[in-house]
Amino acid sequence: MSAQTHMRREILEIPSAVETLLRDGAADMRKAADALRDKDPAFFISVARGSSDHAATYFKYASELVAGVPVASVGPSIASIYARKLKLADAASLAISQSGKSPDIVRMAEMARSEGALSLALTNHTDSDLAKVSQHALALHAGVEQSVAATKTFVTSVVSAVWLLAEWQQDADLLKAIHALPAVLDAATRQDWGDLVQDLARAQSLFCLGRGPAFALSNEAALKFKETCQLHAESYSSAEVLHGPVSIVDRGFPVLVLCAGDAAEPSIVEVADQIAAKGAKVFISSDQAQAANRLPAARTDHPVTDPIALIVSFYAMVEQVARARGINPDEPRHLKKVTETV
Repeated sequence: MSAQTHMRREILEIPSAVETLLRDGAADMRKAADALRDKDPAFFISVARGSSDHAATYFKYASELVAGVPVASVGPSIASIYARKLKLADAASLAISQSGKSPDIVRMAEMARSEGALSLALTNHTDSDLAKVSQHALALHAGVEQSVAATKTFVTSVVSAVWLLAEWQQDADLLKAIHALPAVLDAATRQDWGDLVQDLARAQSLFCLGRGPAFALSNEAALKFKETCQLHAESYSSAEVLHGPVSIVDRGFPVLVLCAGDAAEPSIVEVADQIAAKGAKVFISSDQAQAANRLPAARTDHPVTDPIALIVSFYAMVEQVARARGINPDEPRHLKKVTETV
């Protein structure tokens, strides 16, 4: 394995990729936001798989918190396998796919548009099939991503999604925080989560927890542990973990809690401290914890954007965990960069 993996290099490129996105994507983003104001959708559907679906879950929470507009995730197989149509005349559709190639995602986006939804897509390839069937295809401007595990494209997907929301709602505070992200994300790449690396180098399983927008990033974290570290990880809302899953927690069981500086922070910290009191080795990105281990966090200027900085710090840590376990995170076994499902 080389001294610096593609994954590590691409994590360090995230701040500049976001800066490029904010500079080069502005005109298309404003056009899409104008179309959303004209449409005034009663609800959104999201269409995505894998990491892109976690970006869509983040958008769901952000939309419901900022705009009061609900977002439902729709299985692409509804259109591609089952050939069903949905009543979407009052809706907008957001499809997210780094490659824009997967036939089921394309088919669902195409059906949504034909049934009256305002069809939007986030993709790193604006010449893709997904882009062609969408009314507004917004480029991620992430550049080439060589590592199989998506990092740059995930973060630019999340930033694009929340930027679309902020432009649509003309939310000045959120827009200010978004445009300040490159500097914060640069700081996020340098947060020291080394104690967690040591604990996970020999772990067999762990929990990832979050709540609200941070829960979406907890889902992404659990996937990355599996993809890059061959480490079994389950993601739960901190509101759900005590309703059964906590039963498998034993002394030393590792738990990662991604906590933003929002209204959910006190309740998440309380759960983290409760699990730590049961003997688990809990790490949380909050300075309010008493029993759990505190992880340093680069906070943003808005609670909705805090989870974006957290996932960048997580990526920097998980790449180290993979290497500590003797695994090349650039080439996860059984996986390839683009997965096309029908």
